[in-house]
Amino acid sequence: MARLGTGIGWRPEIADVVEGMPGIDWVEAVSENLCPGHLPDSLLRLRERGVTVVPHGVSLGLGGAERPDAGRLAALAERAEVLGSPLVTEHIAFVRAGGTLTASPLLEAGHLLPVPRTRDALDVLCENVRIAQDALPVPLAVENIAALVSWPDEELTEGQFLYELADRTGVRLLIDVANLHTNHVNLGADPADALAELPLEAIAYVHVAGGFERDGVWHDSHAHPVPRPVLDILTDLASRVAPPGVLLERDENFPDGDELRGEVEAIRVAMEKGRASRTAATGRRAPRPSGSGSAADDAVRQRLGLAQAALLSALVAGTPVPEGFDRVRMGVQARALAGKRADVVGKVAPELPVILGARYRPAFLAYAQGSPMTGGYRRDALDFVAHLLRTVPGEGEDPGVRRELREWWLERSGPVPRSTRPGVRLARATRRVLLRR
Repeated sequence: MARLGTGIGWRPEIADVVEGMPGIDWVEAVSENLCPGHLPDSLLRLRERGVTVVPHGVSLGLGGAERPDAGRLAALAERAEVLGSPLVTEHIAFVRAGGTLTASPLLEAGHLLPVPRTRDALDVLCENVRIAQDALPVPLAVENIAALVSWPDEELTEGQFLYELADRTGVRLLIDVANLHTNHVNLGADPADALAELPLEAIAYVHVAGGFERDGVWHDSHAHPVPRPVLDILTDLASRVAPPGVLLERDENFPDGDELRGEVEAIRVAMEKGRASRTAATGRRAPRPSGSGSAADDAVRQRLGLAQAALLSALVAGTPVPEGFDRVRMGVQARALAGKRADVVGKVAPELPVILGARYRPAFLAYAQGSPMTGGYRRDALDFVAHLLRTVPGEGEDPGVRRELREWWLERSGPVPRSTRPGVRLARATRRVLLRR
């Protein structure tokens, strides 16, 4: 595996800081946020300097019951080729459920949700990973995710699940030590046990990120400084193996350049501490679970699909919580999903928080309670505004707000933007007047 070195997640908000940061060997960019024909100038300049760029996918849903979507795979492959990337990465998660496989409405989570660590789910995941590997021009690495809830009746530990996945498919692993910490706090999973069970030779690189704890629940926010426990897990990992790369993720609440540089330096120190203590115990791992696995037939996919649809429906559509799940944690997860929807829609459609002001967030959360996401975030923004426009105006509501919302929706709901030519605008205005008569 190619040596990557020390990296940082590239985001538009910190592009200038990243370009000027010393000692950065590579960056990672969210694949879905890149347009191959219009790459950001910052990324182009980094590439010209020899900085490696790795596309990091978030919407493939390799852990879902359906086979990977060919269009999403083609888009990921295109970005890898345009960027000249040595590999691409995705997540061991499901992001949507329902649809034809379960004869139920298709629902989108808008977030990464955990896959049950069962033999059935592993068979489906392995087949999906092989499909993705065949469609991609470069090697694939998959990431362990953070979780607020755990599935009942799981058959494998996280380390065993990852070991078998790598063993059966040859896929590389992107190990997120912050997610190991999250699962330690939320689910009681020991990070050292997980590391001991991993196929260390399969590690492509490592993620490090921050979060926060509230009411005994750790939230993997990527918006806070990296805490000491996460750095300690990184040191433990580095004491067992020399990972090809390590990368700092920061997605929100961006600090100044000095603070970011300080976090990168803390990662280097944690790595060096682990490297200094590496011993002959390197590579030791727990016994591999028995069972070689099998191909996932349609019945297995349907069983998994029904289970995932029931879980996602409870989280985003208010249906009953499936048996065996922690109801309190399900409530925390549901609120987190709705909050993330509000945040992302506010970024995708930044005009809406401006138009609605302080009303934006409570109005969106009220809408989200009864309106699951069935498409991407841009579709969600359009549906949200359509919902507001269908609502009878409240007492004291500014009619100008509804007029702005209507104009915003009309501008974006068609196949092409509405013309701004004076003649066309006059015809639209005349038509509106005539329709009111």
